[in-house]
Order: sequence, then structure tokens, then C-alpha cells
Amino acid sequence: MSGALVEGFSVTHRRYVPHSHAHYGGNLVDGAYGLGMFGDVATELLIHTDSDEGLFAGYSSVEFAAPIQAGDVIEATATLVRIGKRSREIEFEARVVCRSAPGRGPSAADVLAEPIVVTRARGTVVAPKSAE
Repeated sequence: MSGALVEGFSVTHRRYVPHSHAHYGGNLVDGAYGLGMFGDVATELLIHTDSDEGLFAGYSSVEFAAPIQAGDVIEATATLVRIGKRSREIEFEARVVCRSAPGRGPSAADVLAEPIVVTRARGTVVAPKSAE
């Protein structure tokens, strides 16, 4: 084990949302995009805490707070909030940190002064039995 198995430990990923992911009018991206990021950030968290990718058992809550748009830069954070014998409960939050500004031009974009929270969730992952 790598020693990061402490409540409050967190991992953050950032990703540009390509225009090819827009499925709806207004360049909207489906909410599952943020959930996919949560799976990736949970995997890294488990690698740090348990030296294994682990398995995602499920979400106990998911809240879609604001839309994700093509051209956004999204930041997803996973924070370890409960440690069981093999289970790990994680809180997730995805925020838009940059947003396209097509009114100024086809490639214009802004860094947001305040990130926009787009998705929150809580989930459980399971670490494999350690070989003792």
C-alpha cells in the first residue's frame, strides 16, 4: 500500500470537452461525461491508496447541477471520505474552469473567475483483498 489511505486524500483531473461530444442543442454534452471522469479519477485515487485500480461498486447519489458544454475545460475531484475494510467511499465534484465564448469568435474561450459546479456525486469503490 502506498500510504495515501487517509480520509481527505484527493485526486483531481482536468480535461477539455471536445466539440465531437456535443449531443444536444446549444452544444450541450450528456451528463454521463462527468460520471466518466469520476470513474477515471476514482481509479487513480485507488492506485494511490491501495496500489490497485479497484472496482466501482455504485453511486449512492448523483446531482447534475449545471450543463456541460462542448469547449469546456472540466476539473473532476475525488475525495476519500470513508475507509472500510475493503470499501472506500468517495465524494466527487466536477467543475467547469474554462468555457468557450463563441460570441467573440469560433475559438474564443475564457478562464472562469469562479468555477461552475456541474456534477456532484458520492460513490463506493472496492479494493481487492490484500495479499498478506
